[in-house]
Amino acid sequence: MERHFVEFDNVCKYYQMGENRIAAADHVSFFIDKGEFCVIVGPSGAGKTTVLNMLGGMDGCDEGRIYLDGQEVSAYNQKQLTRYRRYDVGFVFQFYNLVQNLTALENVELANEISKEPLPAEQTLRQVGLEHRMDNFPAQLSGGEQQRVSIARALAKNPKILLCDEPTGALDYKTGKQVLALLQNTCRQTGRTVIVITHNSALTAMADRVIHIRNGQVAGVEVNENPTPVERIEW
Repeated sequence: MERHFVEFDNVCKYYQMGENRIAAADHVSFFIDKGEFCVIVGPSGAGKTTVLNMLGGMDGCDEGRIYLDGQEVSAYNQKQLTRYRRYDVGFVFQFYNLVQNLTALENVELANEISKEPLPAEQTLRQVGLEHRMDNFPAQLSGGEQQRVSIARALAKNPKILLCDEPTGALDYKTGKQVLALLQNTCRQTGRTVIVITHNSALTAMADRVIHIRNGQVAGVEVNENPTPVERIEW
């Protein structure tokens, strides 16, 4: 059976809260095709991050199956999950997680050391518009520049998929737009599959595919035939 590039098949994730069992993901099913820019949107506590963590191999699922590029990620053991996180997935978080006593270039080079087929660190920093900041330390960079370094670091791994959890959450409006435009352009220019999690429904216009999550369930999926460049979106 031909699988989509990303596929969630009836996935459940439960947490025990005292006597109660809470479903953070409640029979979640969706797919994402290779090279798509996908936005997963929903209010805080809806289960978006749970979905992202399961796809990223940081959390297991209790029921259902998760596939990436024809492989069943949900069947991996711990050793396989470590390899998967290391080689196949690039992560971008709300907070930049940079090593403070390393330069921008050295932070990106960290990714090269753990990857099978990394991209040159200088190349990815140029790609995110930071060729003039390579020797700066994180404390010498603005928030937007630090987030660009973290995106360059994720891209340098040459991953199959880029997972971004509220990547503009710590940034002002203008800088946030620049970072989102960078992610959208990266998807278009490299054919890499990019997934952005957000609570901001205005961002759905920029996506090829939009997955709405509410109360741990998929509330709807939309496909945009003509995604809007992020520069033209206001919120």
